[in-house]
Parts: sequence; C-alpha cells; structure tokens
Amino acid sequence: MRTILKHGCFLLFMSLLASCSSDDGGNKDEEKPTITINYNGGVPQGCAQLVKGETYNFKAKVTDNLALASYSLDIHHNFDHHTHDDQGEQCDLEEVKQVVNPLIFMENYTLESGLTSYEINISITIPDDIDIGDYHCAYSVTDATGWQSRTSIDIKIIE
Repeated sequence: MRTILKHGCFLLFMSLLASCSSDDGGNKDEEKPTITINYNGGVPQGCAQLVKGETYNFKAKVTDNLALASYSLDIHHNFDHHTHDDQGEQCDLEEVKQVVNPLIFMENYTLESGLTSYEINISITIPDDIDIGDYHCAYSVTDATGWQSRTSIDIKIIE
C-alpha cells in the first residue's frame, strides 16, 4: 500500500510539474528597434559641420517589429576624444582642449502608442556663444518592451 501511495504521489507531482510552463502563449519580443540616419534626409551625416547661429532639423528613422515607445537626442562635446561603442565613421579631430562653454542638448520624447515606424525631426538652433569644435550627436530609440538601440555621429560645430 505504501508503494502505491508513493508512486501515486510521485505521479501527481510529476503531472503538476509538467502542466506548469513559463510560456504564456504570447509572442515574446526579442528584436531591438532600429535607428538610422543613413538615408536621403538623415541629419546630421557623419563629419557634418554645423554653423553656430544656424538652425538644423535633426532627422533619423526609427522602426520596430511591434511598437515604438520613445526616443532621445543627445548632443555633447568630444573635446576629450572619447568614443561610443556604436559609433560609425570617425572624423579628423582637433587637438584635445578644455571645456569652457559647450553645447549640451539632451531631450527625451515619448511616441504615441502602436507606432512601428517614425521619423525623428527635431529643430535645433546652434547657440552663438558655445565652444566650437568636435561634438557627438547621439540618437536613441526604445521599443514598448524596453529594447533599445542607438547610434552616434561625429560632428563639428564651426563659426
């Protein structure tokens, strides 16, 4: 009788274990969103020279297989010649120099729910009173499940 009870409990336990699953039956998002400036109209292209006092529309295309959530634009100095792991073309850099009054632009934007493609278009006027020299322009995009992609471009701000 004990053997039957042991085997019965074991079979019941195994049945319960087999019926449990971590699969909720839904599709799992395993794809990062994409971001590109490499198209006709993407701004800025690598090694672009932006003039102080001028206004530019910073443009990039972002896509996702399910849904986009947000994006950001970050423009910061590269006077110390740092790099980013996702950086494409590298340009000729000026001498390393001290920061006095650099341009720093960091903004995050939320997208309406359900979009799978979007063109970022942010108008920025380059201030007249900032340091000229080497800068990075970094775009980032996040999808609805939290995957993120980014790209960084070397640019120069000139007089």
